[in-house]
Amino acid sequence: MNTDQDAGASPAAYFRDEHGIIKRVMAVMSHLARLAREEDRWEAESLHSCVEFFRLFADNCHHAKEEDLLFPVMVEKGVPEEGGPIGVLRFEHRMGRGFTSSMAESLEAAVEGDEVSRARFLKAADEYIGLLTHHIYKEDFEFFPDADRRMSSEERSDLHDQFCTVDCGKWDGRSRDDLVRIADELTARWGG
Repeated sequence: MNTDQDAGASPAAYFRDEHGIIKRVMAVMSHLARLAREEDRWEAESLHSCVEFFRLFADNCHHAKEEDLLFPVMVEKGVPEEGGPIGVLRFEHRMGRGFTSSMAESLEAAVEGDEVSRARFLKAADEYIGLLTHHIYKEDFEFFPDADRRMSSEERSDLHDQFCTVDCGKWDGRSRDDLVRIADELTARWGG
């Protein structure tokens, strides 16, 4: 596991580290979408890897830890479940799932040249990247620092241990390390 995540057992540091990985794949997706749009170059394998990474790492691993572990602690600390930042972040997670599903559903036909599917894929990719860019900013600079301030050192450490337990799981047969390797391979090939 990445030792950067152990930085003071801080949820903010832990999630910022994961955001860094996600942002690298967002940069790759942005580049691949630009190639598809400007050069009619549909890099099917890499596009599929990006979509799978977003589905498995960003949503099933990362967002699940926020929703299942961090958000309940924040509610206990007085942050409202609805009508506040938690409700907004959950809504944005749902929107992201919709964009990821749209990309997954349209990718094969887009690669085969179907213009409607191509437009659908590119629109979903653009919307996903735009959404996550703002979402990550809000979390990194507003929500996560507030979470760290509200929790005691012991609570932060306990939460960090729970994150690590989740990270030992698998998503569609892939470990967290497998998913990070996908991000590394995409970045090595396409930059980001």
